Amino acid sequence: MKIVFFGSDDFAAENLQRLLAEKFAVVACVTQPDRPSGRGLQVIASPIKIIARDNNIALLQPEKLRDEDFQSKIKSFRADLFVVIAYGQILPSVLLKMPKIFCVNVHGSLLPKYRGAAPVNWAVINGDKETGFTIMKMSPKMDAGEIIIQEKLNIGDDETSESLRARMAKSSAKRLCRTINDIGAGKFNLKPQNEAEVTMAAKLTKELGKIDWDKSAAEIHNLVRGLLPWPAAYTSIQSKTLKILQTSVDSSSAFGAPGTILQITKKGIAVATGQGALVIQQVHPESGKSMPAHAFALGQRLQAGSLCK
Repeated sequence: MKIVFFGSDDFAAENLQRLLAEKFAVVACVTQPDRPSGRGLQVIASPIKIIARDNNIALLQPEKLRDEDFQSKIKSFRADLFVVIAYGQILPSVLLKMPKIFCVNVHGSLLPKYRGAAPVNWAVINGDKETGFTIMKMSPKMDAGEIIIQEKLNIGDDETSESLRARMAKSSAKRLCRTINDIGAGKFNLKPQNEAEVTMAAKLTKELGKIDWDKSAAEIHNLVRGLLPWPAAYTSIQSKTLKILQTSVDSSSAFGAPGTILQITKKGIAVATGQGALVIQQVHPESGKSMPAHAFALGQRLQAGSLCK
């Protein structure tokens, strides 16, 4: 069975590597054009491009999927399946109809919950205890295709979206291989999604990371976990922006207005919230490297009573 693989990030790369390890016939890879990234704006190749080059797989990086030359090249591979994972663009109908069987997508939620760009992040931000992934037949409407298989995953109380996403990628890669074999053998069923149960997972923005100290410690803890590695939750201390990388919840009574530093210990900086206290354990100052919150507090000579805004 010939496969054309569409993807751009590390989640997609985990799945692609598994397909290759299992000797599936990936005849071409499609990924985003190289883009400037980071503070130095260096042009970075996607992990899919690197894997394709290392394995001598045909590589395409179209700016637009509606480009006729690109579509002609894709058609020439005469693929049985398109596998699309975290690619970054919506496939037009002409591409969805191109493979002999259909297009398969792996999505990081138990659809129809969390359709959209950041399903893993929002599951953590919202404090969900369970999530999973869906393998579906793609349709023209985003994340609305018929479900082939779903697998559930528990979310740890202190697990970050980064670690959850990595764990999900490994699980989905294993399941994807079995699912493709089932598709080839005709041993699968398609289940329509319940449109009445749809929720959305909006794209992440930097503004989303600003901490509202009137919220509960648990809500802020979930925000911190859910926004790693980007854009990261942040606050302002002594007029300086501080990214918050790791926290814990102290559910004991917190005396002080929300945002007030209650105490500073080797465990971190305890801050009053709308309900309970949040212990900041790891931070990233705007000019510097990641460090323990206690070390930051000593360096800035922070004291109890200072305010986080």
